Amino acid sequence: MSAPSPHFPVMLPQVLEVLAPKDGEVYVDGTFGVGGYTRAFLESADCTVIAIDRDPAAKARAAEMQKEFGTRLIFVAGRFGDALGLVRAAGYEQVDGLVLDVGVSSVQIDQPERGFSFRFDGPLDMRMGNDEATETAADIVNTYKEEDLANLIYKYGDERLSRRIARRIVRERESARIETTAQLANIIRAVVPSSPKDKIDPATRTFQALRIAVNDELGELERALEAAQTLLKSGGRLIVVSFHSLEDGLVKTFLYERSGKSAGPSRHLPAQMVPSSQPSFVLSPRKPVSPSDDETRVNPRSRSARLRGAIRIYDDEVAA
Repeated sequence: MSAPSPHFPVMLPQVLEVLAPKDGEVYVDGTFGVGGYTRAFLESADCTVIAIDRDPAAKARAAEMQKEFGTRLIFVAGRFGDALGLVRAAGYEQVDGLVLDVGVSSVQIDQPERGFSFRFDGPLDMRMGNDEATETAADIVNTYKEEDLANLIYKYGDERLSRRIARRIVRERESARIETTAQLANIIRAVVPSSPKDKIDPATRTFQALRIAVNDELGELERALEAAQTLLKSGGRLIVVSFHSLEDGLVKTFLYERSGKSAGPSRHLPAQMVPSSQPSFVLSPRKPVSPSDDETRVNPRSRSARLRGAIRIYDDEVAA
């Protein structure tokens, strides 16, 4: 088995520049992970960080960090889509910043038993929170109708051969249930041609689609963006680091509409995301930021990352 990849907080210098931590302020790290962002915020200023994570393993990592930072670090188990309720349950009505590093963490990818990656053979799970009430990736590939499976793979994986993949999955599961990452990856590779020009494994897009579906990632992101509108004080900063076009498109559309601009329509945009009558955010930075060449050389997983940010404003400030 390969050694675990080292964890790098993606685009940390850029995140710190946009957030600009200050003494006495309160920030929400919506995706604690192994605590890279949280640690940097706490070391940059005498601030408080409310760290949210749905992964049970994150609680133990946060407990270790609390030994160093004490009550300045508040860990809350849960999903960042529930940030509004979680932050208020922690005793805060509003905060000065909300930061989201969207997607699966490198720690989860490197754990074969979590089933996120085809680099290791493991159970086809993909649940970020190990919630027994949530369907697994194996549940999806073994129970969904062929058409529904194809649509899911196309919508969340942008896989043009989704129907061919779904057809093969359905045929294979008739003889034996598909239970492991290696089984599924091999099924996909058998029907998706690969060429030397390809930079990714043929199974990548289907695995992405299943992970997004299992964890309702776009729904979580939508709810977190809506929560930011209520949670952030005047001048509060919203920062989102995303890793693929579905996430980035959703964030772009939300921020453009809430800043009084217009963005091209997205087929993934929830119907309830409609423009406010008054701008509630100012884009900051004005354009998305990409990782530096130095970072992508050290951490290839950051290649597709995009940072978007905005500052919360209120109606009286707009009028002024």
